[in-house]
Order: sequence, then C-alpha cells, then structure tokens
Amino acid sequence: MRKILSWVFTIIIVGICLKGCIKRDVPMVYKSHTPTLKLENINFPEENKNIEINGTDYIQSQAPIGEFGGELVISTIGEGPKTFNPCNTKDATSSSMAGLMYDGLLTTDSRTGKVIPLLAKSFDVNGCEYTIKLRKGIKWSDGTPITVDDVLYTYWEIVFKGLGNTATRDAMMIEGKLPKLYRIDNYTVKFVTPKPFAPFLRQLTYPIVPKHYFKPYSDKGDSAFNAFLSPNTPPSEIVSNGAFRLKEYVAAQRVVFERNPNYYKINLNNKQLPYLDKLIYLIVGDTNNEILKFEAKEIDILSIRGANVARYKAREANSDFTIYNLGADTGTLFLVINLNNRKNNSGKWNVPPHKQKWFRNKEFRKAIDYTIDRVGMVQNIAQGVAQPLYTAESLNSIYLNKNIKGHNKNDELALETLLNAGFELKNGILYDSEGKRVEFDLYTNAGALEREAIGVMIKQDLEDLGMKVNFKPVEFNSLVNKLSNTNDWDMAIMGLTGSPLEPHDGKNVWMSKGPLHLFNQRPQNYNIDDRFDWEKELDNIFERGALELSYKKRKPLYDRYQEIIYEEKPIIYLYSPIRITAIRNKLKNIYPTSLGGLIYNLDEIYIKEENK
Repeated sequence: MRKILSWVFTIIIVGICLKGCIKRDVPMVYKSHTPTLKLENINFPEENKNIEINGTDYIQSQAPIGEFGGELVISTIGEGPKTFNPCNTKDATSSSMAGLMYDGLLTTDSRTGKVIPLLAKSFDVNGCEYTIKLRKGIKWSDGTPITVDDVLYTYWEIVFKGLGNTATRDAMMIEGKLPKLYRIDNYTVKFVTPKPFAPFLRQLTYPIVPKHYFKPYSDKGDSAFNAFLSPNTPPSEIVSNGAFRLKEYVAAQRVVFERNPNYYKINLNNKQLPYLDKLIYLIVGDTNNEILKFEAKEIDILSIRGANVARYKAREANSDFTIYNLGADTGTLFLVINLNNRKNNSGKWNVPPHKQKWFRNKEFRKAIDYTIDRVGMVQNIAQGVAQPLYTAESLNSIYLNKNIKGHNKNDELALETLLNAGFELKNGILYDSEGKRVEFDLYTNAGALEREAIGVMIKQDLEDLGMKVNFKPVEFNSLVNKLSNTNDWDMAIMGLTGSPLEPHDGKNVWMSKGPLHLFNQRPQNYNIDDRFDWEKELDNIFERGALELSYKKRKPLYDRYQEIIYEEKPIIYLYSPIRITAIRNKLKNIYPTSLGGLIYNLDEIYIKEENK
C-alpha cells in the first residue's frame, strides 16, 4: 500500500566533499538491487522460532536477552495522527502508529524481504490456495481470545466491503474479482484466488481487528466506521493486538504507547515482550525543532539531512549516538500535474479548459521536466546526500529500471519544446496559442521545509521559461483534500511511501480507477473510456504483472511502466534522499536494514545506559 507521506529538513550550505565523506565513514547496510537483499557488517540473531507454552503459540525472539523497563522517545513532524483506526489510515503518521497497535496475519521480514508469519503460526501456498493457521491461545489487549472469527470479520466485513481505506481491497482484485475466504476449523482459514497471484501473500499483512470491538461501528456503515477510533477516543477503550497499546494522546504535543501485557512474543527466557515500558512520539513543528530536541536529549533518534550529516559525523566518536547510512529512501518525491478534464459535482471545471490544454499536452510536461534542476536540488537542498530520481520506482527497488538514465537541466531544449508546441515568448512572458499567459498554482504541504525549498527552486526554474508560478504551501490535510477530493489544483510537490519489493503495492496510484491516481483522479464509478492510451497500457501492465509468478517475467512489465511514466510525465520525479540516522547508544538490539530502518523490531529493543 502506498500512502502520502511528509518529511522535512533544514537547508544549510555544505562543502563539495560531503559525498565522499559519507561513502567512506558511514557504513552502508544495503547495496544490492538484486531480488535477495544483502546485508553487511551487522551480526543478526537467528530467525525467530515458534514455541508452545501451556497451550499458547508464542513467537520466541532469538535476540540477546535485554532489560525490562524504560522508554524510547522519538519524534513525528506535523500535526500527529488523524485516526487510530488501522483500516482507515491515509497518511504515514496514522499508519505507523496504528501499525504499533495492530498486527496482521503475516509480515515482511525486514532483513530478507521474505513474507513470514505473525498472528499466523504458519501458512501454506498451493497454487491459488493460501492456507493460514492462526496461533492458539493469543489474546487481545482486553484479554479476549484472538480467533478465526476476527480474521473472517476483518476480511469479509471490512476489506471486501471496502470500508475505510480501500487500497488493500483494490490490490486484491484479480480481473475484477476478489478472493474467496473459507473457515476450515477454529484455527485455520483458506483464501482462494481466481488465478495464481504473485502479490497476494503481502496483502495478508493487513491488520486483523477485534470483531467484538469493531463490529458495532462497521455495521453502521461508512460514516460511522470512518469516525471510529478518532484521536479523541479514550485510550483505555481501544482494543488492540500489537506490541504496544495507546496510553495517552495530547493533541499537537505527544502520543504515548505502553507495552501490551498480552503480546504473544517472548524472549529466550520465555518472558513476554516488549522490553520497553513506553514508546513516546513527540509531535514537533519542523526539523529545526526536532534537531533542538535531539541536541537536548529529549528524543533518541534523529533523521539527519544535508550539512548536518558532516557535523554529526564529526561528533560521533565522542557522543552518545551512532550514525547509520540506510541507503536510498524507499519512498519517492515528485511533482504531480493535474490532467483532470472533468467537472465537479457543482458543474464547474476541476481545471479550467485553457489549463487542461497545457497540462494534457505532453510537450508542455516535457518542457517542465527539462528545466527542473535536479542536480541543483541535490547540491543545494539535500547538500549532496541524495541522488537525482527519474523513475517511479525508488532507487533501491529490485524492480528499478536502470535503463532510464535521465538528463540534466536544459533550458534551451525546454523553451524549444514549448515553442514547437505552439507557445510564444514575448518580452520574457510565455503565452499559449490563444494569447493566454501561462500562469498556474504550485502547492505543497506547509511546514515541510524540504518541499518548500523544492517549490522555490521549481518556481524559479519555470519562471525562467516565462511562466508565472504561484507557489502556495498549505496545511497538509487541506492539500490532501485538494488532491484526493476536490481536484481543485494545478501542480503539487508530494511524496509517496513505497515498497522496494513489490510494485503491485502501487496499483492504487497507477490504475485508472485507483484512489491515488492523483494526476487524473476519477470518481469511483466513473466511466474510464476517456483514458489516455498510456493509461490503458498501465492498467494492463498492473493486471498482468500480478498474474506472473516469476521475477524474471514480471521485471520487463514493470520496466515498461516506468518507461511510460518517464515518457508521458504526469508525475515528474525529483531526487531520492540518502537516509542517514543517528540513534542513542543506550538502545540495544539494534539491527539496521535498508528495508526496515533502525527500530522495526521495537518489541526486542531495550535500554542499557552506558554508565551502568
């Protein structure tokens, strides 16, 4: 599943030697684009084991035994979570916090990328049949047993009915059909897909929710379900199954989670995890404030951007933190152009007709792409700790199309392309063939300092071609509403999370009826006969790609989808930051991976002060 995300950092000038410094001094954890993720210099524990104790099927961590107690404090930039309903998250903050509280049947191993059991004790795949055996004896946070009925309810009444965020339901569709789900016995279910379906196992990472707690709200329909588990919900009422449960939420200040005493994971001494008593998210306004809190030792982890990398690296040896290079970001950062040519419910154009002609003209979009200075962005905004990005797949995706080489900024070619497309430059001002000045709005989310800096650069680049760009940073929820609901926008700088292992997770972005088909959003029941030919080809690619089971056969299809996006440019990709992160040395059982980051194994992490 892909979701809109937001991350920011401060713009500071740094010397040209920074790239070489990072390559030499910060250990890379992941370097391979091959289907098998390769990890270096990390001494990982053995794989977790299943162990049965007094009728309960636990996961036994093989990590070194730690100390119970203490709290881990991290930060989140923005306004905090919009919901704690794991089935209705549409932003990265809400999704990550709900993910602490709710587990799925399966999960992705952050070391190997393999799908492994979680709430499930085991799974078996036989053609189109996926047999899942649930762990016996495990409980919800309120002590109620977790049963097959919860699994059936989650999929039958939430996913398949399209309640909340429909991305998983859409991703499970095979030629318009959903899988069948059968109860085999009290601890076993079977999914049956219409055809062999390569991405299906990863869809079973969807959070399982408690039937006895959720059903009264899902029975009332979409509105009641969407309002369920709002941030105003008393934490003591929430029933969950993850390693942590909600303890406290103070709007715009902090979110506090506490250990779930009923969690089904244990250590080598058979003591229930997690080790930490609390996990605290401080809600900070921007990256500057985040840095100040790290300096004051109020938070334990810091994502380091730009010139700060060299400064923190120089201090590392005499500090209480360690810096890790986690490789290229797994998400993407881009400029999206609104190609919509439909009217809204009030009969007004989403995009005025004269702008439609510009935005739907591929030569116009190509000119914008030619004039964007990605190298300048990498140097002046990311301070060298990034790489230009030209593809819809992230730089560490195993499906990255390496034949797409991109290009440097070329204003002459950009202007030539516009003139050949019928535009005219008069006294430094660009006009279309009907004499209308080329003027439009460019949006991004306010407070995201990196994106605001990108917006300033793009505005200048485009104004060098004679365009007038009204750059408008707006509150994040307002921006999401514009892009997803009103379609009242021209261009926007945004980002999406992503999976380097499964392009099908982007189906909701690239399919014509996808809820995140941002550049040409359609109403749910809209006739898609108005598709561009290349949109039709994208639809076909994502339908076919899911049905091919081998990487060798899938790779050419996903190479082609990246070629289409690069050629047609409804979304213009900008650059990919390198993830450099500092973490306090007091935190133990840290096993970094590019796929999972630093604290994916929160249930195993413990605190041991160096002076003890």
